[in-house]
Amino acid sequence: MPYLDFRNKKIYYRIEGEGSPVILLHGFGEHGGIWKHQFELLKESFLVIVPDLPGSGQSELLDGDCSMEDYAEVLKAIADKELSENNAQSISLIGHSMGGYIILAFLKKYESLVNSFGLFHSSAFADNAEKISTREKGIEFILKNGALKYLETTVPNLFSEQSKRENPQIVKDLIQVACNLSANSLIQYMRAMITREDTTHILKTFEKPILFIIGIHDNAVPLDTSLTQCHLSPVNTVHFLQKSGHVGMWEEKELCNKYLYNFLNSSAYST
Repeated sequence: MPYLDFRNKKIYYRIEGEGSPVILLHGFGEHGGIWKHQFELLKESFLVIVPDLPGSGQSELLDGDCSMEDYAEVLKAIADKELSENNAQSISLIGHSMGGYIILAFLKKYESLVNSFGLFHSSAFADNAEKISTREKGIEFILKNGALKYLETTVPNLFSEQSKRENPQIVKDLIQVACNLSANSLIQYMRAMITREDTTHILKTFEKPILFIIGIHDNAVPLDTSLTQCHLSPVNTVHFLQKSGHVGMWEEKELCNKYLYNFLNSSAYST
């Protein structure tokens, strides 16, 4: 699997398959392995690229404070390299949670490179005062108690009650994915999320396909928020996961695989 040098830091990403390129971008407190079920399916039909964001998985943390725009430049560097090497002109982007925020920051500068994108349990709205306060309290908790304790406290809330009841191991598995994240990584992400801009204008003006995947029981991106942003987009596909919270790619993986494949296949065909 390749590494990319970005600002003197090594950025790792998985890449397999051939065909129309797609990047799957993970969210906060995760690494690219969150997409394991989708990666195995989609690589049979597409060129699938799954990065570890800086400070997650096998990628090194960037220096200093960062913004969503900084992470979007990492995405741009990967896209430039792989589009060039695979003789492709455009790419599809799918972002989970914070990964969606990064994709929206990418679109502010590089919309011409994108033939479609998806927000997977994600939002184009900036943090409101309540959300900012929650993140600031999270930073204080991490500084006092450490990254692992924070993840052990917050990860269970990402799943629906049904998911936890039917598959208790699922919480432990996600904590295991995130257990090597440092306090510095989590804090850098949280500060970047606090300061990110509202990007709803992108939903209103993007004229190519947009995918929304929404968990009915999502505590991180509430249903009313998701419903509001869906109506902003002129060209969209919307799917609701009836049993999922914020981690639908695990909670209802077969449905998510179907929705992603159909969307990406349709987007590739339309371009």
